[in-house]
Amino acid sequence: MSNQEQTPDNRLRKELPEEVAAGAGEASVAPEGAETPEEQRNRQAGLTGRQRLAQGLWPPRVTRAQLIVALLLFGLGFGLAVQVASNSDSDSALRGARQEDLVRILDELDDRTQRLEDEKQGLEEQRGELENSSNQAEEARRQTVEKERQLGILAGTVAAQGPGITMTIDDTKGTVEADMLLDAIQELRAAGAEAIQVNGVRVVAGTYLTDAGNSVSVDGNKINAPYRFKVIGKPQDLEPALNIPGGVVQTLEKEQATVTIERSDKIVVDALRAAKRPDYARSSSQ
Repeated sequence: MSNQEQTPDNRLRKELPEEVAAGAGEASVAPEGAETPEEQRNRQAGLTGRQRLAQGLWPPRVTRAQLIVALLLFGLGFGLAVQVASNSDSDSALRGARQEDLVRILDELDDRTQRLEDEKQGLEEQRGELENSSNQAEEARRQTVEKERQLGILAGTVAAQGPGITMTIDDTKGTVEADMLLDAIQELRAAGAEAIQVNGVRVVAGTYLTDAGNSVSVDGNKINAPYRFKVIGKPQDLEPALNIPGGVVQTLEKEQATVTIERSDKIVVDALRAAKRPDYARSSSQ
């Protein structure tokens, strides 16, 4: 009886290690068709350097940081391409202009530069006179009166006369609008106009233009064609500024309006504006 009881136990103790060992052996067996590490090393040893480089580069391994850098570089390249394209458009417009138009544009830029230099020199002379004058108080009063006269011309509170041009716009078709006249005023100001009058209305810094049916309203005053501009300034600067390619004259002529410009040594701008006292602003000087 004791031998029979011990025989199954002994058999179980002997079989259990064998089964465990068999299971461990099965886990170490590679799947059918897969390469063992030794076979992989042998295969890699048989490849050339170029083939190993190709295997390392493809398929590509893209990280998140690399993707962000690529997007940033793409945005930078796109911005540079747009900037180059815009510069090319402006350059092509100048390349398409005639030689005489390019010469006129350069002359206008030179004239504007010269005006700024003259203004700078005038201010420096005023400063020198104040510093060197024996009677600085009298010199200061003289300059104050001169400055008041200049500001009065700009504000339209005093009449003015001097060399300039007269521009007449004959609009028989009724196609000229307020923004076209405003462009003419802005171009004249940029060319150095010091006083402007349109059909008896003085143009100042706060002037506004609006359409009023088939006519135009300037600061609430309705004016009708033909529109006559009296402008005081250097005629050699004013007329070319209006005739530049794509400028005021060409724009008006496209609207079937007739533009006539006459130079004169004496232009009288006598339309006046009432001096307006500000409601809130006061001088800060004591």
